[in-house]
Amino acid sequence: MAILTIEELAARLPPHQAIAGLDLGTKTIGISVSDLGRRFATPREVIRRAKFGIDAAALLALAEKEKIAAFVIGLPVNMDGSEGPRCQATRAFVRNMGEKTDIPFVLWDERLSTVAAERALIEMDVSRKKRAERIDSAAASFILQGALDRLATLAKNGAAAD
Repeated sequence: MAILTIEELAARLPPHQAIAGLDLGTKTIGISVSDLGRRFATPREVIRRAKFGIDAAALLALAEKEKIAAFVIGLPVNMDGSEGPRCQATRAFVRNMGEKTDIPFVLWDERLSTVAAERALIEMDVSRKKRAERIDSAAASFILQGALDRLATLAKNGAAAD
């Protein structure tokens, strides 16, 4: 398994395979999956965190079922651009996943993704209780949609360069 930049991923991605977005929390892992054309991010059921082995098995089962070509995982960088303990935990999670799979990971700056997800859920008039249940997967969708939009821009610019 490799940690790739979004540009490296764009060059290696096989066509017609989905990408998963992950929002790694201490209690849950929010999940979103793209369509096969990689235009839209759709929230999925969260994984309730247990032990790493159980979490990894759940992610790999999802990857097999959805034919996931790559994971885009939110990197919780501080607003000033520095990396704190949550970034270290995310990097450790990705390193540990590398021992279990060849599926590449992209670390994606997730600053304000949870804020944007919560704002979107409020605008949709989702109750506070249901927001708490959906926020992690909604944040994963914001993370994944940002990566999908970047991949589309790279593809468009690459086609224009040809």
